[in-house]
Amino acid sequence: MSTPETAGFVRLRVELVLQIDDAEAVTRAAQRRISEDGDMPTEERVHAESTVTEDTAEALAYLVDPFDLVSEVPGIELQQASWSSEQVDYDPDSPDWDLDEDDVDDDEEEERVG
Repeated sequence: MSTPETAGFVRLRVELVLQIDDAEAVTRAAQRRISEDGDMPTEERVHAESTVTEDTAEALAYLVDPFDLVSEVPGIELQQASWSSEQVDYDPDSPDWDLDEDDVDDDEEEERVG
């Protein structure tokens, strides 16, 4: 149930599992984005270039921006965002990868158990 104080805020959770078919292309794209960022300080740029070269997941994190996902949605303003990426062992048949498991809130779970 919404209260007037919180009715205007929504937490949107998105989890993606991506298959990287061309790690070099991802790395090059991240390096290009870093080099085009005129606001990034030199020291941070050097660190970022090193990081994306060593880790494809980090390169991907430089390319995916939550603002880009919602910037064209009318009537909203992004207030806060965080994201990360990591290499994972993915098995689509494993119950550990059931994307619907977070759809049940704690109250519903307690009602089923108790």
